[in-house]
Amino acid sequence: MITKLGVAGVYVTDYDEVKEFFLGKLGFTERFDVKLENGYRWLTVGPPASPDFQLNLTVPGPPMHDEETVAALRMLMAKGALSAGAWNTDDCHQTYREYSGRGVEFLQEPQDRPYGVEAVFRDPFGNWYSLNQTNDIAADAEEISKFYEPGDAG
Repeated sequence: MITKLGVAGVYVTDYDEVKEFFLGKLGFTERFDVKLENGYRWLTVGPPASPDFQLNLTVPGPPMHDEETVAALRMLMAKGALSAGAWNTDDCHQTYREYSGRGVEFLQEPQDRPYGVEAVFRDPFGNWYSLNQTNDIAADAEEISKFYEPGDAG
């Protein structure tokens, strides 16, 4: 039985730049930064409040992807078409002010939603992330569904 998510991944185009973004701007901690003999780099970071979680930051390319796949992934990143998940915060407005002050690009300022307060930011590679301060409704699928029409993406 699965008990929780331990590692999730996001594609980026530069290891050093993404490491600076997550550590310097978002305040994450480095979990691993290992170069394997096949050329692959295992770089993971995570929020200090979630020590068991790792976000794997991967530059698409050998040995994992052919050039056609690499080009497609880079194109999707450049278009800003990839969502890389949602991060929770205790205070969306405060985190927004803090991250904005550090130069994080926000696509959406904090806004009230049925499930709490949400802002949306982008990493330097075009991936976008939701920043959520959730409320009690967020944990109740039946209650949250009242706010959306059938077929809505959310």
